[in-house]
Amino acid sequence: MVKVLIITYYWPPAGGPGVQRWLKFVKYFREFDIEPVVYVPENPTYPLEDTSLLSEIPEGIEILKQPIFEPYRFAQFFSKKETKTISKGIIAGTAKQSFIQRLLLYIRGNFFIPDARRFWVKPSVKYLKKYLSENKIDTIVTTGPPHSIHLIGKELKQQTGVKWFADFRDPWTTIGYHDKLKLTKRSMQKHISMEKEVLSTADHIVVTSFTTQNEFKEITDTPISVITNGYDKESIPETILDTKFTISHIGSLLSGRNPENLWKALCDLTKENKAFSEAFQLQLVGAVSNDVLSSIREAGLSDFLELKGYVSHIDAIKIQRSSQVLLLIEIDSKDTRCIIPGKLFEYMVSKRPLIAIGPKDADISKIIKETNSGVFFEYQEYEKIKVQILEYFVQFQKGTLASHVIGVGKYSRRELTRVMAEILKNPEI
Repeated sequence: MVKVLIITYYWPPAGGPGVQRWLKFVKYFREFDIEPVVYVPENPTYPLEDTSLLSEIPEGIEILKQPIFEPYRFAQFFSKKETKTISKGIIAGTAKQSFIQRLLLYIRGNFFIPDARRFWVKPSVKYLKKYLSENKIDTIVTTGPPHSIHLIGKELKQQTGVKWFADFRDPWTTIGYHDKLKLTKRSMQKHISMEKEVLSTADHIVVTSFTTQNEFKEITDTPISVITNGYDKESIPETILDTKFTISHIGSLLSGRNPENLWKALCDLTKENKAFSEAFQLQLVGAVSNDVLSSIREAGLSDFLELKGYVSHIDAIKIQRSSQVLLLIEIDSKDTRCIIPGKLFEYMVSKRPLIAIGPKDADISKIIKETNSGVFFEYQEYEKIKVQILEYFVQFQKGTLASHVIGVGKYSRRELTRVMAEILKNPEI
């Protein structure tokens, strides 16, 4: 068994997508001769919690915990609501930001570099350096965001010489929300410098998309592997399809994820097609920004909208499998071409067709086409979006609406863990 120390901020009972990746790796590692040890905060501030994920932690896994200082607790004195909203990643457009939100974003961006969890770095290095000296650990892994976690790995690598893998679930300086943090030139340069140090010091880098791999190759010669997110086999009862023509989005809809042409196409179909109007329902599961809600209501879809809020991961899977059509929305920006969310793979195995909307040349478009799991559109393609929705609706009326995916086995969590295990054993790959 190769013993690997995994350093992560997100761990059950944390909810949301950030916890899924390494929870699933840990779940299957022992099948591939990897014995994981997990290091997490003792008292974290998670914006979302899902206690059902606790049951997926394998028995006997050693879990190390140390306290963390969380500035978000103090930020709540300014505004508890604004702080919670920002911590979820929901940031209003500049014109709609309150003074408190602008202030919090400026403080977050320029006083907490690379992020608000930076105060966990020094005590973690001290604690883990002692742990490494007393225990046989072959490799350490850091996963971010928060990218301050990578600074723990960098320090441990430099001080002990341990083999270090840096896993990037999202990019660092090119991530979509970076331009909303009101960074000064000096602060931005600090981020760029830290990113380069991490990329150059690690023994191996793992990313979730090919676009991020290409971006990092411009910065470092360190070996870089792409291991996407994936799907797991969930043990849930057989679900029954909705009788309504439900089009569902699962996950946060940030201000930038606002496909106004989609809302317009849906509204026009409700006006032009009586049967569509009687059957259609738009279902949003998770946090939704006020900007997106305003656009949906202004488009005339209020009567068709159902807001379900945050649900557990298991309930999200049930909703995916019972919906008629699934929505995947990414921000229309060059910086988000690299984002391949984990829910894409869960969508694929739900047997429901998906409609994805995002930027030109998005990595998700290639995977959707490769697996025959749905259709991808750019934001401005109103007519094509409308035609596709109507085509799905006609299939719904005939009782033939379903997806026919191909080649998705390589995206199973077990198979992805096998690939990760091979790289951990052979970092020169």
